[in-house]
Amino acid sequence: MTPAPTTSRRSFLQLAGAGLALSGLGVLPASAAPSRALPASTGPVLLNFNECPYGPSPAAQAAARDIIASSGRYLFALAGELRDLFAQQEGIDKDHVRLYPGSSEPLNRAAVLWTSPGAGLVVADPTFEALGDLAAARGATVARVPLRADGAHDVHAMAAAAATVNAGLLYLCNPNNPTGSITPAADIAWLLANKPAQTRVLVDEAYLQYSEQRSVIGQVMQRDDVIVLRTFSKLYGMAGLRLGVAAAHPDRLKELASLGDNPLPVTAMAAGLASRRMPWYGRRPSAGSVSAALAVCRRKQTVSWSMCSATARRSLRRWPNRAWSSGAAGRSGRSGCA
Repeated sequence: MTPAPTTSRRSFLQLAGAGLALSGLGVLPASAAPSRALPASTGPVLLNFNECPYGPSPAAQAAARDIIASSGRYLFALAGELRDLFAQQEGIDKDHVRLYPGSSEPLNRAAVLWTSPGAGLVVADPTFEALGDLAAARGATVARVPLRADGAHDVHAMAAAAATVNAGLLYLCNPNNPTGSITPAADIAWLLANKPAQTRVLVDEAYLQYSEQRSVIGQVMQRDDVIVLRTFSKLYGMAGLRLGVAAAHPDRLKELASLGDNPLPVTAMAAGLASRRMPWYGRRPSAGSVSAALAVCRRKQTVSWSMCSATARRSLRRWPNRAWSSGAAGRSGRSGCA
């Protein structure tokens, strides 16, 4: 299939983020989740950071408040409790799970560990830029492979690029940020079967719950060259609390941990436990927050409307007259932390 014209993610987000802010989207049907009122305004919601205007669920907010009195202690057991719950819900062993203050932390560590002047990085174009920027700063060759015309990762071209640059790491964001497009599970399976042996595959599932896509997290029980990242920043509205997960073979988790450790905020762990215990976790409708990229797709600028996932297009069509206001969001033209 002929690749779509190359679009710089930076130019994409400069267009999308420079003037777009979300003053509030009524995106959840009453039956989908507990009632959540918009918090008091603290400025525009930054679409290029994919902020959730609703914040954490009421249960998560209550859990965070209740534990503040105990925040003079590290409460290490709380991290074990959350790790075990996540592992049980995802059907993987607990020694394949490690918690971080957001998923950007293990993402950055992956660049430090597995890219270098002699070990390149392969990414889609456009995609989340942080990993590519850090790898390039370390002298690694970064191969940017245009998305296919349907918005999926071109896994055949990425596997070829991985061989060309002797890639130590290949990054696949699914659903992709900023396009919201999906790479089918069969394509990811092909990639794992055909990539160079030395190339590790990092699958970023920060937006998984906004799609109908199945996770590939089960692969970490079968392979030692796959790392899957999740975040509590998006679906759970906990961007400012900072909590994320890396799932991988214990040897890969040990490598990630070799760069140091730091206790997690107890408020984040308490809110994370409350969020994962909610009966609707992982089944929430796909419009809890709408990214700057999808706003641009809605306006049919820069990236073709067809490149957005069907789920994203449905979400946007449901609220065609909602407030997309100009504001101070995204002056850097970048998408923030996960």
